Amino acid sequence: MQTHIVPVGFDYDRLIAPLVRDQLDIDRVVLLEGAVGSEANVEYSRNLATKLEKDFRNLLGADAERVVVEDVYDYDAAFEQAYGLINDELDRGRTESADRGDRGGGSDDSEVWVNVSSMPRTVSFAFATAAHSIMVERQGDRDRIHTYYTVPEKYLETELAEELRRGIDLLAAAQAGEADDGRVDEWLAEARDLLAEFDERGTTIGAKEFGGDHILEFPVASFSNVKPFEELILFTLGEHGEFESVSELAQTLASELGEEYTDSFRSKVIYNVDRLGPGGKGYVEQEQHGKSHRTRLARIGELWVRAHADD
Repeated sequence: MQTHIVPVGFDYDRLIAPLVRDQLDIDRVVLLEGAVGSEANVEYSRNLATKLEKDFRNLLGADAERVVVEDVYDYDAAFEQAYGLINDELDRGRTESADRGDRGGGSDDSEVWVNVSSMPRTVSFAFATAAHSIMVERQGDRDRIHTYYTVPEKYLETELAEELRRGIDLLAAAQAGEADDGRVDEWLAEARDLLAEFDERGTTIGAKEFGGDHILEFPVASFSNVKPFEELILFTLGEHGEFESVSELAQTLASELGEEYTDSFRSKVIYNVDRLGPGGKGYVEQEQHGKSHRTRLARIGELWVRAHADD
């Protein structure tokens, strides 16, 4: 079961287009609506949420629920709401997976995805931070929680401003007795088209593709410091890339440190790789093949190595 939590601001495309273009299987979406701001802003966001609710159902076959964020500028309340909502969705997925298992289904493959592309920054940061906190607290569910952002192809604000400037110039010309009916008609047609596009799609258009994907997922960092021997492992993985086994990694480390490769040294490497792995700090990922585990840096591990390369 895949659930997407989507704060709805003034965007349409980048809240649904990436999921349609990448042909993701979505079972459920929770649309967050802000209840603070001018009446026009609230109404505009509500209209987009209505359209998204309909299209998530029709285009992606997802169950949709709308939830109100009472004050989009209250970070503490937004964090508390996000924390409870994400945990509830994780537990819901686990329950439904268990029900499928009772009917002959399989393992708990449910995931929760949090889109932080829209709504005020207070809500986006609150939900991203809450997701990060839950990843750290629920180590076994770390791979089931994702936060992501989508880059738009175009912002409409600049085009709206440009049309407004053109309209001002035309009004000034009319006041000076220099009106050109042809220019006015052209401007009216273009302005109406642009406003229609704004009403239909919000402040942004499209979703940019990066590396073959329309979703930029944020990796989660550990709240624990990296110890010296763990640093050596990370830098070695960064330099050599993937190792076919932890033993191969241990042999390389022993060679580079000028130490004898012994069972004790291998055990030390295994212990520290485990601490850096998915059940620990999350900087290293492993893939089992046969009796060995291919070992490489996770994305957050790559970022750590990159950030500390000059240390």
